[in-house]
Amino acid sequence: MTKPSRKPLRLALIGWGAINRRVAELLAERGGDIVIVAVAVRNAAAAGDIPRGAKLITTPDELTNLDLDLIVEAAGREAVGIWGEAALNHAPAFAVASTSAFCDDALLARLIATAESNSSQILIPPGALAGIDGIAAASLLPLDEVIHRIVKPPAAWRGTSAEKLIALDEITKATAFFSGTAREAASRFPQNANVAVISALAGIGLDRTRVELVADPAAGGNGHQLSARGAFGKLDIAIENRPLATNPKSSEMTALGLIRLIENRVQTLVR
Repeated sequence: MTKPSRKPLRLALIGWGAINRRVAELLAERGGDIVIVAVAVRNAAAAGDIPRGAKLITTPDELTNLDLDLIVEAAGREAVGIWGEAALNHAPAFAVASTSAFCDDALLARLIATAESNSSQILIPPGALAGIDGIAAASLLPLDEVIHRIVKPPAAWRGTSAEKLIALDEITKATAFFSGTAREAASRFPQNANVAVISALAGIGLDRTRVELVADPAAGGNGHQLSARGAFGKLDIAIENRPLATNPKSSEMTALGLIRLIENRVQTLVR
């Protein structure tokens, strides 16, 4: 008997910046039953080198009739509000990399309602983190605390609000310049602390998760230290990621996590 062939996963990417370019590059290298059907951008004139065969789109209504299986956003917080409802209307799953958008409770509630009415899913990738599955599982029992410490070299904090809080060119050792909730961190530093929303939503929420931001001239990459305590026991995880070559504010692991999420939609053995 001839083995039936698997239908290729039809994928759309929202955003054509460093992360989604890396995602497309890795998908092309790895092959598999995945087709990038469309790339959504704000300015078509600025979007070059999109994957061969992909349609360049600029408005949410252009998602209609693309027969999509998955839409992946990596275009910044604003894009989630612009594209989110249409994505959930036109695909069974919408993966959101710019999770700082979920600091807007009204937006999150609206997207959840749209997903429920369409029997679609909002997927939150692990971003640059490790151990998110452990925190999510641990949260089934009461959690007492989750602390997320983000350590990056000074260059990664340039061009952000950190420059108003610390003299990045003058520090000689690891220096914490912010301590607060995940909601505050992601709202004030959406490019660098977006990932704090991931640990928050996996565990005890945006207002109970504590975040510390650190600039460290000795840091070799973008680091995350997660600590959780609760009825399950204790969890401590540290990871230091290589930054994306084209954007020091983002980590290679962010793109790799998206690849894993995408490929798991078509693989027989999901890990």
